[in-house]
Amino acid sequence: MPELPEVETMVRGVRPHVIGRVISAFEACPNHCRPIMMQPALRVQARTAIGKRIVDVRRRAKRVVIDIEGGAAFVIEPRMTGLVLLSDPPDPGHLRVVWRFDDGGDYDALWFWDRRGLGTVSLLEGDELARILGNEFLGVDALDMTEADWIALCRDTSREIKVALLDQKRVAGIGNLYASEILHKAGISPRRKAHRLTRREIQAIATCSREILESAILHEGSTLSDGTYRNALNKSGGYQNAHQVYAREGELCFRCAAPIRRIVQAQRATFYCPGCQRGRGA
Repeated sequence: MPELPEVETMVRGVRPHVIGRVISAFEACPNHCRPIMMQPALRVQARTAIGKRIVDVRRRAKRVVIDIEGGAAFVIEPRMTGLVLLSDPPDPGHLRVVWRFDDGGDYDALWFWDRRGLGTVSLLEGDELARILGNEFLGVDALDMTEADWIALCRDTSREIKVALLDQKRVAGIGNLYASEILHKAGISPRRKAHRLTRREIQAIATCSREILESAILHEGSTLSDGTYRNALNKSGGYQNAHQVYAREGELCFRCAAPIRRIVQAQRATFYCPGCQRGRGA
């Protein structure tokens, strides 16, 4: 589930505790789970990383990027259930890999935990790192999108706007949860064709995207009913308490009291209010 706000929260939680620290070990955690995807193999990553200092921790779309001395970087893609943690994982049985430090800092390790095992950990450098993080592979970050970027995104596709918002090559970082929330706040049906939106509607999406994402970051993301998402210190997020439509099928809209509906678009669940989000197909 981690989307832009959750990954940004992980990065902010981890950054002050690991920048400047030297990696003393990089190891797989003992478990009976299906191995996660790693590129290159763990032993190769360890050979490159051990003894190197962490110089930065940043976010690129839905990825955590840990830059180390020499120009290489760990690129961690949490996907559905992955977490980057400093302490207290939800359970030890789904810990996947650990970066260890022996310099006496406040935390002696950084962990990647993943219940479903869909996440990935890569150590990349040079052209491959630039490709994976570049604009040809990922679109403009959702928090960096200008009005012109939003207009271009909508004008260039006849897809439904909810589906267009999930295209990481056009706008990076928005996932299923926040796409539903953004369109509700903007008052736009998720079934509207993107290229048919008016300029005013596109401006509303641009404004609401920033407002929703920044508010979710402030509240440290959304922890849903399965309890999977936790911040770097294993604390729940708080933005789930502000959700207007997501996972509220059949409940009444807080704004107009119409029942929230659930539909499926591009194999993903969409939640919306037929009263607030009128439009063709709503």
